[in-house]
Amino acid sequence: MKPIKVGLLGIGTVGSGTFKVLQRNQGEITRRAGRGIEIAMVADLNTARARQLVGNAATVTDNGRDVVTNPEIDVVVELIGGTGIAKELVLEAIANGKHVVTANKHLLAKYGNEIFAAAHAKGVSVAFEAAVAGGIPVIKALREGLTANRIEWIAGIINGTTNFILSEMRSKGLAFDTVLKQAQELGYAEADPTFDIEGIDAAHKITLMSAIAFGIPVQFEKAHVEGITKLTPADIEYAEELGYRIKLLGISRRTGDGIELRVHPTLVPAKHLIANVEGVMNSVLVKGDAVGQTLYYGAGAGSEPTASAVIADLVDITRTLTADPHNRVPHLAFQQGSLADTPILPLGKVVSSYYLRIRVANQTGVLADITRIMADQDISIDALLQKEPAEGEHQAEVIVLTHQTAEANVDAAIAKIEALPTVVGSVVRIRQEDLS
Repeated sequence: MKPIKVGLLGIGTVGSGTFKVLQRNQGEITRRAGRGIEIAMVADLNTARARQLVGNAATVTDNGRDVVTNPEIDVVVELIGGTGIAKELVLEAIANGKHVVTANKHLLAKYGNEIFAAAHAKGVSVAFEAAVAGGIPVIKALREGLTANRIEWIAGIINGTTNFILSEMRSKGLAFDTVLKQAQELGYAEADPTFDIEGIDAAHKITLMSAIAFGIPVQFEKAHVEGITKLTPADIEYAEELGYRIKLLGISRRTGDGIELRVHPTLVPAKHLIANVEGVMNSVLVKGDAVGQTLYYGAGAGSEPTASAVIADLVDITRTLTADPHNRVPHLAFQQGSLADTPILPLGKVVSSYYLRIRVANQTGVLADITRIMADQDISIDALLQKEPAEGEHQAEVIVLTHQTAEANVDAAIAKIEALPTVVGSVVRIRQEDLS
């Protein structure tokens, strides 16, 4: 049987890894797929570098449309990134009846509904394992392995850059700006790290996982997104004293009123496995009603880990090329037309526990005022830590851990606490999850 012909759009870090792994493991991959998979065409603006990488194994062009319109190409792998030309080429490839593999979480989080609908109408597949958590096969687990389950919640460390920064801040007591600079020097963070440190990259990924887990449309615009730029070594130290570690988590949970979809720094019990995921590694927890908790851990980025996911998608597509399109695994796990209209909950209705750090004047009656306000807002206190002021200072830090309550209650309490004449500056709020 003749091999599957693949067209590669972009041969940067992931593209070159995909080419290398396919070449190196061709025999094993062919045995798994049932036929060969070969990269026949590469489109990259840097044609000299592309030719150096692929030699005579593939045709090289600087125009992506040469690839998506070539009748000899069966599958297009999009590794350009962004939502401009990448979107145009993906939709053109689909219109030309080609299957698509992509690592572009930004594209799918914003335009996934349009892209999946176009692919369904044309009877082709769009595979995107590499778009979430690099080499960890969590999309396949959600879409296939956990099919029997009613997924209850997902929580994941799904951005290696922010996890590296938080790990270094905790272990070395360094400030955010210092560790960010280190991350950039090590190549873990981009020159413009906004997507990572502001939580946007993680939000793209949790949006896709949420859609698959709960059978809802992709709704990135409704996600609540907070990054790690305001975290201080003091908060990380206080969390540690209370038995917690701070991780940037993507969280999506099914409730009776709708779906929670949020990314933010989160206190996690220090003994929990996910609290001990350090450096640039990723980890995702999925809770199903039948299987209970399952944990997925591994490299969330990098040339060959991500290439592993790209090639796994290519193998899946190869295996199903002759199958009736209606008998393939649906893009979002649930059959087209059966997606639910379950709403995404506004943040005010999310129920969580909270860490609050309050800077106060060091005088009597302050704690009584704070606890009274919290009681009035139906907030129960789980733990309270008062840090004595340094010698000569007249201000102290009060740290409060709450039991579960609605976000709206905490909003109201914070507004009243900040209005107290004895409270200095803004209250620091970090959500807390037991993940149990």
